[in-house]
Amino acid sequence: MIRRLALVAAVVPLASATLPRAPRIVSINPCVDAVLMQVADPRQIAGISHYSQDPRATSIPLAQARRFTATSGTAEEVVALAPDLVLTGAHVAPATIAALTRMKIRIVQYPVPDTVEESEAQVRDIARVVGHAARGEALAGRIAAAARPAAVTPVPALIWQSGGLVPGTGTLPADLLRRAGFRDMSAVYGLKKWDVLPLEYLVARPPRVLLSTAAADVGDDRMTSHPAVRRLARRITVAPYPTWLMNCGGPTIIAAMARLREVRQGVGA
Repeated sequence: MIRRLALVAAVVPLASATLPRAPRIVSINPCVDAVLMQVADPRQIAGISHYSQDPRATSIPLAQARRFTATSGTAEEVVALAPDLVLTGAHVAPATIAALTRMKIRIVQYPVPDTVEESEAQVRDIARVVGHAARGEALAGRIAAAARPAAVTPVPALIWQSGGLVPGTGTLPADLLRRAGFRDMSAVYGLKKWDVLPLEYLVARPPRVLLSTAAADVGDDRMTSHPAVRRLARRITVAPYPTWLMNCGGPTIIAAMARLREVRQGVGA
């Protein structure tokens, strides 16, 4: 028996030594931060984006974000954290990329997803590169389930941000609208992928549902407080829709779909 225990003791350290070390990660993108919170081990996360610690921009709970070091994404800050891997969005300062390349630090960039399927693919890839592919599959599955298209008659709707900015066809918010049982009205107004809708157009041909980020975030702004919009609200459903639900794909899709389905259920058939 003693001999067998000694043999096990001799083998275990050798086996453990052959296991690959999970990469040390710095994220300089708040949307990547939100995915990392669900697919990476906390001890792997050396740094996150400072946006994730900003109440106006974060896509994760502030209390959770404040457990981690935040950076503004400069090369100096990132290198000081000695990461094996840097994850970010599509737009990164060339100087940062050049510095990380010189230091032989791997950088992986993820564009803004335009569809639920693209977001699911990103989730899977982020989980894979941080060493937890199974967690990525599980999260992608939850996103797919939350975003399953509703079998209802589409209701005309529009997401209206401060200043009249509208996410149009070919954006993730438009894909979520469709899946929740709405018909995105942006194309009816001739809007591009991201475009500004003049107030006159909205009043002349209002949607049945107006999802307003200003109504959710500040209660009012110059556009939503306009008398014409106030009169319009008597004839259509103006539903608060928080800006943070617009910022990212990934796990944010689950919360966004819950809010959209709640609004859709409230307007009936």
